[in-house]
Amino acid sequence: MKTETLKPRIADVGGIPIARLLPNKGKQPIGAWCFMDHAGPAEFGDDEAGMQVGRHPHTNLQTFSWMIDGEVLHKDSIGNEQVITKYQVNVMTAGTGNDQGISHTEQSVFPDTGGSPEAWRGMNMVQLWIALPTDQKIERNFHHYPELPSWKEGDAEFVLTTGSYTTPGGDSYEAPTIQYSKLLGLDVNLVEDTEVSLVLEPGMEYGILMVVDGIEYQGEQFEQNDLIRFDDIEEQTVVKVKGKKGTRFMLLGGEPLNQKVLLWWNFVADNKEDIEQAIIDWNNNHPRFGNVDSELKRLEAPELPEGFKE
Repeated sequence: MKTETLKPRIADVGGIPIARLLPNKGKQPIGAWCFMDHAGPAEFGDDEAGMQVGRHPHTNLQTFSWMIDGEVLHKDSIGNEQVITKYQVNVMTAGTGNDQGISHTEQSVFPDTGGSPEAWRGMNMVQLWIALPTDQKIERNFHHYPELPSWKEGDAEFVLTTGSYTTPGGDSYEAPTIQYSKLLGLDVNLVEDTEVSLVLEPGMEYGILMVVDGIEYQGEQFEQNDLIRFDDIEEQTVVKVKGKKGTRFMLLGGEPLNQKVLLWWNFVADNKEDIEQAIIDWNNNHPRFGNVDSELKRLEAPELPEGFKE
């Protein structure tokens, strides 16, 4: 089994700093997980609006939002309007092909701006993109998951956000989350100082994303927003990690996609021409991307740089 560590770069999304692990120069997706952002934990002042992301498009991908704390209002071009709250998942599917696409907005909401009375004035969210298999004809759709499988082992709490997982003790769980390729998303929260055993399956690629604080693995200490990547897993392997009370991380895994995965701005494709077409269509208000009832500013797609390569 091969391991490597990726460090984040900081990006600005909707006015707040985001730790971005993928895309990362020269690094491939983990299974179909091709984009990884972690927002927070961040607390907003009374005069701050939090995250405010204007209408923007997507192609050939799913946006996967795991809300650890805080609340965000999602509105999209196929008519969905949904507030995602603590321990819930939103999955928005853009569809595949040049006749498909979707656009949406994302806004932090608080008790006085459309959130619940208990809404935290802050955010801790992991947002991921899933590259869709372009050899499948997939229609645009949206799903909200208010309840997910959860359990406790010793001093660690687990939430299965997508896929299926069998614990070292043999207990099996399956999430209801929609998938078009085999994926795993597992949230792990340490309620006391403890060691956790994680099962890695052969034929899959995995990453451990540090969400709050970091873990110790094989004697090395990792920091918040580091990503440990695991490849070339030839047999079922149990990985043991240690962390302190309050540490949180996600185990993300997937089967490798048998296609190129190209990313530019908010688009994914398996070839340069489709990304170029998406840019043209979005900037010319093509109906494939629909409309969203929002006062937020519509974002413009930047042109591909000359050095963009497949």
